[in-house]
Amino acid sequence: MKIVLISPKGPLYRYRGGIFGRALRYKPLTLTTLAALIPSELNAEIELVDEGIEDVPLDIKADLIGMTVITGTSRRAYELARHFRQRGIPVVLGGPHVTLIPDDAQSQADAIVVGYAEDTWPELLRDFARGQLRSRYDQAPSLSLANRPFPRRGLLPSSRYITDAVFEAQRGCLHECEFCVVPAAWGRRLYQKPVADVVADIRQHGKRHILFVDLNLYADRAYARELFEALVPLRVQWHGLVTTLFANDTPLLELAARSGCRGVLMGFESISQESLRDCKKGFNSPGDYVRIVERLHAYGIALNACFVFGADHDTTEVFLKTAQFAVDAKIDLPRFAIETPFPGTALYRRLDSERRILTRNWELYDAQHVVFQPARMSVDELQQGTEAAWKHTYRLGSIAKRLRASPMLPPIIWAANLTYRRYAHNLHRFYTCDWFAGVANRWYNLSPTIPSSQPVATKVSA
Repeated sequence: MKIVLISPKGPLYRYRGGIFGRALRYKPLTLTTLAALIPSELNAEIELVDEGIEDVPLDIKADLIGMTVITGTSRRAYELARHFRQRGIPVVLGGPHVTLIPDDAQSQADAIVVGYAEDTWPELLRDFARGQLRSRYDQAPSLSLANRPFPRRGLLPSSRYITDAVFEAQRGCLHECEFCVVPAAWGRRLYQKPVADVVADIRQHGKRHILFVDLNLYADRAYARELFEALVPLRVQWHGLVTTLFANDTPLLELAARSGCRGVLMGFESISQESLRDCKKGFNSPGDYVRIVERLHAYGIALNACFVFGADHDTTEVFLKTAQFAVDAKIDLPRFAIETPFPGTALYRRLDSERRILTRNWELYDAQHVVFQPARMSVDELQQGTEAAWKHTYRLGSIAKRLRASPMLPPIIWAANLTYRRYAHNLHRFYTCDWFAGVANRWYNLSPTIPSSQPVATKVSA
């Protein structure tokens, strides 16, 4: 039996014609984890294809094809699924998009996997081998991440990524931010690997510079402490994702630095407290942002801070105001996104009830396209303002000012910033929204229900 696992990509991040080169790609864990879960008794030949680094061979030979799907790649996944099914190859779809709206994917595949697949993927494969494949497999209610096989990282070429030392300790987040897919897809439960399992994976891989892709390493303070203590003797340097609450926990921040933490990604989201309250991320405080940057730098930790534009309180002033704040605060690597109402989220339900969703072309749901009617600006203004924020922040003078206080080695942090500078100056090539501006009114009776204090922009275009 030959099993091919594919990670499709939307146009923005696709290998051929996409916006990134090798520089900011890390080896994905999903495909290599799924490969490790294939039952040994099937004696399967396994091939992995990441469309972020190579084209998908349309003439590929396989007995079964599996694809992991996020919302922004679902259109491409469905296109590939149709092609392979027409060739007589059964296709299985899973991942966040399938978990969020399984009915959208069900007709596009021979089987779908809803939720985490540690138990259901092996079950599906055994059913397939017996000729008893079911159309849907749902996450086991008793799912545990303990005693799972290590990802088969060697099945993807390391030379095509900036790093293959990518690890996961826990999944999930206890917060309930309006825009986030995690509570919508998997609830607020945490799934944790035993720290001993995480350490064993790091030891067997043997790399000194590692990346944790957990959504929030600070989700469980006791678990984070146990993990950081276990990392100290490994003498690694690591990067990971945390919330702003992490910077206020001095004992844990000190321990993280001792354990080798050299960089974190935080969702600052907005410099407006009103916007933060609206999205249920009120534990962020814009007044603390500069202090957070300074505290992290004091411990030798660089910051990748994310901001989101398009909240109902945002006006056209928000873009350059936020960009200049990022420069003045000396954030090592700022990132900007357009608020995106991913299907199944609380944000999607609210905007849909207000008749503000402009398109359900999921390919545009990549956090860099406007897919809803903003409250206080036009679609054009939101799209172009986001690009302006990128360009302002990644001007050479802005980069130089931000990086004066960076704790990272100059060649590394400058290389990352210059890569994002390239990103900023190429975003316009991927603004493909024009096609739906003319049909939005045909698809929906656009009459947004917004309080009178929040005037609706009358121009709906992109």
